[in-house]
Amino acid sequence: MAVWVILVAVAGGLTLWLQDSTKPRRYGWQEASPTPSLPEGWESACANATPDENGQAVCFFRSR
Repeated sequence: MAVWVILVAVAGGLTLWLQDSTKPRRYGWQEASPTPSLPEGWESACANATPDENGQAVCFFRSR
């Protein structure tokens, strides 16, 4: 049983090491894209949204 546990641990570590060595590391903000702008007319589409007790409202709209 101990040999199997050691073998699994070594194989897992080797797998992670090989995956990390094949591609460059990228961290958080490097892959972030700019925030998309809201479409024209969003103010009127969200005019009927009812705010909650904190004064915040949620408005969903879909564009093509």
